[in-house]
Amino acid sequence: MNTDTTTPQLHGTTIISVRRFNKVVIAGDGQVTFGDKIVMKATAKKVRRIGKDNVIVGFAGVTADAFALLERLEGNLEKYSGQLTRACVELTKDCRMDKYLRKLEAMLIVADANVSLIVTGTGDVLESDDQILAIGSGGTFATAAAKALLENTDFDSEKIALTSLKIAGDLCIFTNNNINIESIEY
Repeated sequence: MNTDTTTPQLHGTTIISVRRFNKVVIAGDGQVTFGDKIVMKATAKKVRRIGKDNVIVGFAGVTADAFALLERLEGNLEKYSGQLTRACVELTKDCRMDKYLRKLEAMLIVADANVSLIVTGTGDVLESDDQILAIGSGGTFATAAAKALLENTDFDSEKIALTSLKIAGDLCIFTNNNINIESIEY
């Protein structure tokens, strides 16, 4: 018997980033769920450009927490002259030191022409070994699909990201096939 009497949280999404053939892509679905039974919105935009439009970001987790991370990241990008890695490291330092920020339940995938990173609300910055990053409830499905496509096809980064998200949407009940995508060529 479930004795949890708290209000269900808004959650569920899949965000993926793929870097291949001089193009980095971040794609995400548009579904927002309430608890494990209700789709609240099917067309949310969880992927966008920030900074001077030279950084793309996708977010998963508690929306207010994701926006708190995004706002701080944008401030750091300005403060550190667009240096994405430095801005992310400084953000995670803040998350570790600040009692409020330390409890953020959100993750970001951020990318520019040089690097793709995962930033967590708990103070971690991670870079991929294979140019694929994924977060959210369908992240493992999308990662598995992207790894197979990267190894066995000549698809570009956008086609890999879109195909992987569609597969994740077929498997994960918290992910739909209303996909938003942003890219940077370098």
